[in-house]
Amino acid sequence: MPKRILTGTVTSDKNEQTITVSVERRFKHPLLQKTVRKSKKYRAHDADNTFKVGDTVRIQECAPISKTKRWTVVVDATA
Repeated sequence: MPKRILTGTVTSDKNEQTITVSVERRFKHPLLQKTVRKSKKYRAHDADNTFKVGDTVRIQECAPISKTKRWTVVVDATA
């Protein structure tokens, strides 16, 4: 089964080798047909501490690294 990849914005980089990424998803409300925005925060592993607050990053599912970290930052070759 393929691993999920999400795109979001870094909201915190205060912890060592960890960033907090806010991922926003948009969907249409089933009854009201209005576009709804929901966001969720994920903690991702950033081994080199390269990303700062405000950066747009891609994160990928991985095996649990700690109590709250289950995602790693995907480093693209094109970036």
